[in-house]
Amino acid sequence: MSIARAEAEVPARAAGVLDFDLHGLAAIRTVGATSADAVAVRRQLGPLEAIVDRAPDVVIRFVDRNERSSRLRYIGLDDAAFTDDAFLVLRSKHKSSARVRIDFRQIGGPTEIICERGLAAVPLLIPILNLTLLAKGILPLHASAFVHEGTGVVATGWSKGGKTEALLGFAAQGAEYVGDEWIYVAANGARVYGIPQPVRIWQWQLRQLPEYARLVGTGERARLKALDVLVRAERVLQPADGRLTTLLKRQRYVDMAPERLFGRLGPMSAPFDRLFFLMSHESNEVVVEPADASEIGRRMAFSLRHESLDLLAAYLKFRFAFPDASSHVIDHAAALERDALSHALTGKPAFLVRHPYPVSLSALFDSMKRYCE
Repeated sequence: MSIARAEAEVPARAAGVLDFDLHGLAAIRTVGATSADAVAVRRQLGPLEAIVDRAPDVVIRFVDRNERSSRLRYIGLDDAAFTDDAFLVLRSKHKSSARVRIDFRQIGGPTEIICERGLAAVPLLIPILNLTLLAKGILPLHASAFVHEGTGVVATGWSKGGKTEALLGFAAQGAEYVGDEWIYVAANGARVYGIPQPVRIWQWQLRQLPEYARLVGTGERARLKALDVLVRAERVLQPADGRLTTLLKRQRYVDMAPERLFGRLGPMSAPFDRLFFLMSHESNEVVVEPADASEIGRRMAFSLRHESLDLLAAYLKFRFAFPDASSHVIDHAAALERDALSHALTGKPAFLVRHPYPVSLSALFDSMKRYCE
């Protein structure tokens, strides 16, 4: 019996055990979690807690200390390390220190992640979950999804292409939230499912959406205001390269739980009725035109590869540590993604959306809504 399968026998309400169920597609179990550890995992997975009566796909085990069979040998500058029989990831959210044991050979099947307590976030949790689902024939798609007047809409594209902007523009007009950042498409392409991760909203978006700006906490509001002051001061000083201004602008956002933004969450599932492929361009116009869904799939294959770079970097370090150990799913992920994209997207009513950046959210909504009827 595998480690993760054995965890199915743990009583779901035992102390330190917390289950998450992603729409019946995958189950995640924490074992030995303190209240702070549970909060960190909830922040990553959202309010998907449930009592799961089946074998979990991913087990996150929290321990005081990862036992070592030998001295650590480091890979990179405190990025990763290994012993005679274990590989450890040493970085968590925002480069904070961590000691997390991951056996990459397990990924795609029942997988155990062993974390020392006190993490800000479990490193590589979502990429591991994505590969777990991909191995089942379910497509993890970098996209947002929502329901507008009964029509299920998926908005995809390269990172920063306009996916969240589409979600915010439609949600402000009453659309129902399904997911942002990652959505999961059933193998037959009929339905999509969301994972309620925090939504990253930039300051320029908040200025267009005062109803959401009012929900920003006092501390975050003060941080954004301080960044504005620093950016203005930097412009007055007019440094030669402006790198500090660029760095400061990259911090002008808040991460907000979707239930805080959109109220009580619905089923976070929808029919897959429309596909929009968004990208920014140098014109000030928002242009929408019919597109070939299979062409979108061929392009998104490379976007998905880009989104998996952190996991791939860690996997290469794992292979450096253990050259004879490998993961079939990771090694063949690109082909699996191409097949899943072809099955899920081909034949969908699809549209290309080109827009300026930053974009007027209301203009984006006005241009896209007619194609959702």
